[in-house]
Amino acid sequence: MFTKKTETILDFGLWISSLIATPWVRKLALCRSAGLESSRPAQLRRGKRESLRQFCCGLATLSLFALCVGLLAPASVSGAEAKVRVRLATLAPKDTSFHKSLQMMGEKWRQTSGDTVNLTIYTDGTMGGEGAMVSRMRVGQIQAAMLTVAGLLQIDDSVSGLQLMPMMFRSLDEFDYVREKLRPKLEKRFLDKGFVVLFWGDAGWVRFFSKHPAVHPDDFKKMKMFVSAGDTRSVEVMKAVGINPVPLEQTDVLTGLQTGLIDAVPSVPFYALAGQFYGPTPYMLEVNWVPLVGATVVTKKTWDSISPALRDALLKAAAEAGEQIKQRSRAESLESVAAMQKRGLKVQVLSPDIQTEWNKFADVVYPQIRGKVVPSEMFDEVQRLVSEYRASGGKSKP
Repeated sequence: MFTKKTETILDFGLWISSLIATPWVRKLALCRSAGLESSRPAQLRRGKRESLRQFCCGLATLSLFALCVGLLAPASVSGAEAKVRVRLATLAPKDTSFHKSLQMMGEKWRQTSGDTVNLTIYTDGTMGGEGAMVSRMRVGQIQAAMLTVAGLLQIDDSVSGLQLMPMMFRSLDEFDYVREKLRPKLEKRFLDKGFVVLFWGDAGWVRFFSKHPAVHPDDFKKMKMFVSAGDTRSVEVMKAVGINPVPLEQTDVLTGLQTGLIDAVPSVPFYALAGQFYGPTPYMLEVNWVPLVGATVVTKKTWDSISPALRDALLKAAAEAGEQIKQRSRAESLESVAAMQKRGLKVQVLSPDIQTEWNKFADVVYPQIRGKVVPSEMFDEVQRLVSEYRASGGKSKP
C-alpha cells in the first residue's frame, strides 16, 4: 500500500511517459489518416525509429521513478497504520439516544486507534430500508449497519428465534437470558456469512398501535397491519395468526396510515413517538407481543482490514454502546408512552382474562411457525431455554 506522496510520484512518472509516447501515437495516426503508409515509406520508417527511441527513453525514465519509489515507499508506509473508514447506516433518527450511542462508540474507536479507524453514521434511513442496507454492505457501498431482525434475516434466519415467536417471553429478563445463551451460536453463523456482530440490543416490547379500539385478537383480524418491506417471515407470522399484513418501508408508515393503506402498526412506543404515527393511531394495546431485537454488524472484509491489536478495544467500545442503547431504549419506551398520553394516546391494558386469550392465541399458531418461520432447531432451543429459566425461578444466569 502506497502513501499519498508515493502515489503522486507514480502519477508524475506516468505523466512523463505519456508525454514522450504521445508524439509516436499521434504521428502514426496522422500518417494513416493522410495515406502516408504507402506514399512515404522511408519517412515513416525514420519517424518510427525516432519515436521508438523516445518511447524507450520514457520507459527508462519511468523505471527510474519506480526504483526510487521501491526504495523510499517502505520507510513511508511502516510509520503509520492504514486508515479504515467505516460507513454505518441505520433507520434510527438523528440526535436520538441510538444515534448518540453510536457517535460515542465512533469517538472511542477514533481515540483508541489513533485516528486510524473512523466511523461515519447515516441516520434516518438515508441509505434505504434495512434490506437495502444489507445489499449495500455486500457490494461495499457501506461497511456496517444497525439492524432490527427484519434486516438481520437478510443475512441469516437463525435470528428469527429471538423475535418471531409471539408471546414466548414473559419478561425482558427472560428474553435477556435466552439471547445471551444463543449469542455464540448466532454470531458464529453470521461470521460464516461474512459479517461480524459488534453488539446486540433491543428497544423493549412491541405494542399494537391502531386507528380504532382493539383489545381481542379477533379485533386485529379486521385490520391491515404494517410489516417491514422484505420481512417475509413476519408476513408469514401475521398470516398464521389470521392478520392481513401490508409490507411497507419504515419511512412510509405515516403516509400509509394517512392514505388508509394500513390501519395498525406493531411498534415500540419510542418509534411511534419519533415517527409521529401515534396521531392517526391513537390506541395502543399494552401486550408484550415480541421484543424489538437488533444488532449492529460490520462486514468481515472491513473488520479484517483493521489491525488485530485494535479489535478487542473496538469490540469493548461497541459492547458499551450496545448496553447503553438497550438500557436507555427500554426506559424511553415508558417515557414515550407517557409523552403520547399527554397528546391523546389511549392505552388499553389487558385484563387477566384477555391476557389468557392472547396466550392461547399464540399457542395455537406455534405449530405453523416452527420449521416454516423459525428453523425447527432454533424454535426448540428457545423453548428449552425459556423452560430452563422458569424452572430456576428466574435465578439462572447466562
